[in-house]
Amino acid sequence: MNRPVAITRRAVCFPEPLSGTRTELWEPDPVPPPERAAELLGRKGLLAKEPATRLALCAVHRAFGLPEKAPRRSAEEPDPRTAVIVSSNLGNVATVAGVATAVREGGVRAVSPLDAPNVSSNVIASTVAIWFRFGGPNLTVCSGHSSGLDAAGLGRALLLSGRADRVVVVGVEPRDEVTDALLTRATGAPGVAVAACVVLEATENAEDGEDGEDGEDGEDGEDGRAFLHDVVAEPTARERGLFADSTTHGRATVDTGSGGRGYGAEGVLQVAVAAAVVAADSTVRSITAVCGAPEEGFRTTRITSVRG
Repeated sequence: MNRPVAITRRAVCFPEPLSGTRTELWEPDPVPPPERAAELLGRKGLLAKEPATRLALCAVHRAFGLPEKAPRRSAEEPDPRTAVIVSSNLGNVATVAGVATAVREGGVRAVSPLDAPNVSSNVIASTVAIWFRFGGPNLTVCSGHSSGLDAAGLGRALLLSGRADRVVVVGVEPRDEVTDALLTRATGAPGVAVAACVVLEATENAEDGEDGEDGEDGEDGEDGRAFLHDVVAEPTARERGLFADSTTHGRATVDTGSGGRGYGAEGVLQVAVAAAVVAADSTVRSITAVCGAPEEGFRTTRITSVRG
């Protein structure tokens, strides 16, 4: 059943401006590079956090419109009805490679206790959940180039099945020597450092204004919302035509600023940018997002305006 869900908040975070980026009807959210994430998040709790984890935290912070260095709500009970889904294919790969090298060369005693938790494949999602007190379902998707839209589709499924009232979907990829080497070998081009966040809610909850956060500039209200439709695995011929450039593995019918190189973050990035555009331009009613690769398959969805 193609029942849409509401996109009530969003953020797009590039720690470094990309050359040639064109933004029309949307602007990236300002964030520091991961090594200076404390400027936005505050210093407490960031020790040994990986770059991708820091960037994901910044994206969620911006999506909820929190002030800089807002105190963490560590004393509060986690909200059991807010889920977290993270899409990242390479988020902690540099740490995994580093730990594997340390074990090979010096044994397990050579591994820092601070690095060990970061080899978990779910470290980004679990950190986001703990940091912001989201106690619902919590998982990471790493299914290749389609991963971002797979995550959005799972978020939609959680809402429609009643497993959650709100789903925080984050797409994030770091950029370092390890990720550059892997992506250049696989696709012919390095990736980009990017994080995007969209908050999904069932339409009835969004219409009732059940948001539950006290951010400064969240995307509440009819003018700030858009709708996410079903994520499907069979793009039309027209949608497949978006991939005429074989070096590009992700496109929306708007410029997302990544050049299609967001990898695991690309699908979430497309949804966030498309939601911003349909909310800002009354003449745009629907935007198609497609991501994937010929060897992995494609996913596609539509983001539509509340105006119909």
